[in-house]
Amino acid sequence: MSLQNTSINVTHFIIGGFDTLSRPIAVGVAILITYLLAVLANMANIMFIISDKRLHKPMYLLICNLAVVDIVYTSSSSPTMIGVLLAGVNTISYVECLIQMCAFTLGTSMESFVLAVMALDRFIAIIYPFQYHSYLTNTRVLVLTFVLWFIAWCFVCYMPATVVPLPHCSSKLKYSFCEFAAVIGTTCVNPEKYFNEVATIAFFIFFFTFVFICLSYCGILLFVKLSSNNEKKKMGSTLVSHLICVIVHYCPAFVRIIFTRFGVVLTLEERQGLIIGAVLGPCLVNPFVYCLRTKEIKQKLYRILKKLHTSD
Repeated sequence: MSLQNTSINVTHFIIGGFDTLSRPIAVGVAILITYLLAVLANMANIMFIISDKRLHKPMYLLICNLAVVDIVYTSSSSPTMIGVLLAGVNTISYVECLIQMCAFTLGTSMESFVLAVMALDRFIAIIYPFQYHSYLTNTRVLVLTFVLWFIAWCFVCYMPATVVPLPHCSSKLKYSFCEFAAVIGTTCVNPEKYFNEVATIAFFIFFFTFVFICLSYCGILLFVKLSSNNEKKKMGSTLVSHLICVIVHYCPAFVRIIFTRFGVVLTLEERQGLIIGAVLGPCLVNPFVYCLRTKEIKQKLYRILKKLHTSD
């Protein structure tokens, strides 16, 4: 049968990733609550930093950027999953699907980039504390942030440039939202080549940022060995927040992307669980970690709550 006879004109996609789910309402409510908490917490961190000039410092600009990335990342897929599970809206237009695919890829790429830059920030702050403010100025951090967003967009452009020219033989997505693997699976071509290309790009992003973070930690640990016990305790407290965010982001990502490339077979439910966890986990954990473990943000929150209490 010829390609022209098998291909179809797709204007909408049907999301079929939750078709076999036994408790869609319970899962939908859990995703909804997690999504709302993540967005509100990240917006609160952004407002705390923007509204207080004392927090207009490189580290807090990076935390603010991480909060923006988290909102983009979780909003790329969560509303669609909530709509499917709670409202039964299981269709999405072709253009909206492409936008969602790009936003998801942008979010996951930027999450890695930002965590790598934050590792550099901690490295300089601990190894070169007296030169920190001359090495990392607000202007340099903003320029670096702009460069990272531009690089991430360059990676993202590969996705629609690959998908749009291809003919589609199905309009049903295998997964729970419009990620690249789900969309390329609806085309009439053998997807293995495109899966390998995307896996290679994803591997380099995750591998190099993760190695960069590990090297930063190794440099810090070597420096800490020569420090006093009080300095070790202080340095450890500054690293715990970042370390928690790194673990939450990279663990599901490595299982889903890297391990499967080495022949580890995941069921559809396991793969979707890892994807949902990879999206919602960091976006929920990151703002609470930095809000509760960062002294200045915690004090800012305490002053706001105290003011609200006294006004009542």
